[in-house]
Amino acid sequence: MASLNVGNLGEFLREQRRTAQLSLRQLADAAGVSNPYLSQIERGLRKPSAEILQQLAKALRISAETLYVQAGILDERHGLDGVEVQTAILTDPALNERQKQVLLQIYESFRKENGLGNGGKDAAASGHEDGRGTDSLETEADGGPHAT
Repeated sequence: MASLNVGNLGEFLREQRRTAQLSLRQLADAAGVSNPYLSQIERGLRKPSAEILQQLAKALRISAETLYVQAGILDERHGLDGVEVQTAILTDPALNERQKQVLLQIYESFRKENGLGNGGKDAAASGHEDGRGTDSLETEADGGPHAT
């Protein structure tokens, strides 16, 4: 496991908190941690556990994976599971919270429609019981194409 880079993690957390327009106390309450403990994390004095990082991610409405990467717990993966798109939406200061949630819902619905919901692991979760995605709806039972 990589060593924790708590200084950069603290800076990243502070920036995410400010982008979300949360005070230190508000984030601490939402994540279920003490105000002094969160302050120490932001200043790079404490190394939070993966569980605490997950709680902070949930409160900030960002992926836990993003914080794990910042903490050095996970290696950065590029373009997997739409994490970069979700992070970009959630961290965009030009969008309000309602707009961010609507965009995320639309994005996830498109991913599910294309069989990529849940990281592409569960095609049945895309809303098609046969797990084949929307392409399966474009052919007749005998395998021939629909007349359009």
